[in-house]
Amino acid sequence: MLDIFKTIDDTLFTLEEIEEGAWINLVDPTPDELDFIEDKLSVDRDFLRAALDEEESARLDTENDQVLILVDTPYVEKTDEHIIYETLPLGIIITNKNIITVCLKNSIVLDQFEKNSIRTFYTYKKYRFLYQILYKNAQRYLLYLRQIDRMSNYVEKQLHESMKNKELIQLMDLEKSLVYITTALKANQVVLEKILRINIIKKYSEDEDLLEDVIIENKQAIEMATIYSGILSGTMDAFASVISNNLNIVMKLLTSITILMAIPTMFSSFYGMNVMNLPFAASPYGFWIVLGISVLTSGIVGFVLAKKNLF
Repeated sequence: MLDIFKTIDDTLFTLEEIEEGAWINLVDPTPDELDFIEDKLSVDRDFLRAALDEEESARLDTENDQVLILVDTPYVEKTDEHIIYETLPLGIIITNKNIITVCLKNSIVLDQFEKNSIRTFYTYKKYRFLYQILYKNAQRYLLYLRQIDRMSNYVEKQLHESMKNKELIQLMDLEKSLVYITTALKANQVVLEKILRINIIKKYSEDEDLLEDVIIENKQAIEMATIYSGILSGTMDAFASVISNNLNIVMKLLTSITILMAIPTMFSSFYGMNVMNLPFAASPYGFWIVLGISVLTSGIVGFVLAKKNLF
């Protein structure tokens, strides 16, 4: 999909043709769309295809007057039972007259700009637009990390009374998400520090503070991800033991009930035998006597089990 946007009088418009100062957004582009952009704007083909490889690592590259900034952007993958947070490469290409973004999926970070919900956002201010994308990207990581923390706290509460693996698997998915996010944030940090050092990317005085804010937000996200990952990895083993212990408690209770149920069954089995001279067999109160003995015996055994905390 290929969309062209341009800011005119503080309003974002969708264009049919590429103009100077326009923003071209490519989402899972077709070969024809890549050929069109390559021919129209003389963009390096490798720059356009870099973000289409899910395994591509974050980096900064330059070719003639073009700059490629490749960072990892977060997205949410929803399944039938779980939510998994993953990352995808997001390519930002700056040319002499335009800015181009490339991603395999619709990015929620770029959606905010498409909906014109970002103040002081102008497509023709390419470098400020770049820093705004990076800033919103770092903020999205922070938002997802807070969601992961809330989800992990909720799952931990469920685990206190659980005997199933469902909650434990959810924690494993969250731990996996934190690994993806931490790796992506560290790679993004290298790119951000490189942007700060090199002079190829213009840094106007009013944009320097924004770039510093991006770096601060990204560092904060790294620290949060590291802390949450450490907490989760520590609680995973503990709650695996909790589940096992909960199951042991239930098994202990069921075993105690089985013992109590076995006593009346034993008496009824004895008196169900077709043999002579059983105690109380000739007594008119024999049934009630045997029933009372079995109940009394069950009560004594139940009292002993209760004293030993087996109930």
